[in-house]
Amino acid sequence: MSHTAHIPSHRKPRRSSSKLALRAGVAGGVLSTIAVAGSAGPASAEPVTETIEMPALTLDSPELAEAVALSAEATQQAALALDLRAQENAAAVKAAKAAKQAKAEAERKAEAERKAEEAARAAAEERASRSSASSERTTLSHASQNVTQGVSQNVSQGASNASGSAATVVAFLKAQLGDAYVMGATGPNSWDCSSLVQAAFRQVGIDLPRVSQDQSVAGTQVSLGNLQVGDILYWGGAGSAYHTGVYIGDGKYLDAANPSKGVVIQELSGYPASGAVRVL
Repeated sequence: MSHTAHIPSHRKPRRSSSKLALRAGVAGGVLSTIAVAGSAGPASAEPVTETIEMPALTLDSPELAEAVALSAEATQQAALALDLRAQENAAAVKAAKAAKQAKAEAERKAEAERKAEEAARAAAEERASRSSASSERTTLSHASQNVTQGVSQNVSQGASNASGSAATVVAFLKAQLGDAYVMGATGPNSWDCSSLVQAAFRQVGIDLPRVSQDQSVAGTQVSLGNLQVGDILYWGGAGSAYHTGVYIGDGKYLDAANPSKGVVIQELSGYPASGAVRVL
């Protein structure tokens, strides 16, 4: 290492170029001022000053008037544009609201029409159902009348041949004594009350109804004090009887009594009938 390395340098630092330019400019300005002052005359002379006048602008100036007019026009156009946009927005909002209301009204009308159609359809179905039910009742009524007329005709036809018919009926009934009672049975070895009565009168050409209710109104009603052999006895009301048998004389009747007795002869006094009809 050099023996002078530890000795601090006395060299002045370099000035930057910007600072040098600034100093040169200042120096030049000072020198120029001195030169002007020296050439102007003695040291007592006053420094020279220069006043620059700016043109004055007034409202009568065409340029200012034109600028103001242009500015006012631009402002007016901007205001018109804003107003037009506001009107367009308001119209759009109003149109949307009107469309929404129209849609809601259309949906309401459609729903009302749908409900009206459903109500009309239900009413039509109800009328059709009532008409059908009425027609069925009329048909059943006619059928019942026909059955009654047919029974009456059969009874009348049987009455014309009644001579000996009662004995034939009683003989058939006695031939079934001891047979079993079975609900719904129609012979030849088991019966219920109405099927036995029906089978007995069929032997003489009289076709009676199948059930007790109808047999109780199949002929002419007679009093229990005026019974004849072959009269049909019934228990319960006429048209609603629940049991039938046949009077065989001497205060006795023959019937298919019940499952425990079967077909038997019984005393009328022991189980008095409600009424009787005569078909012979």
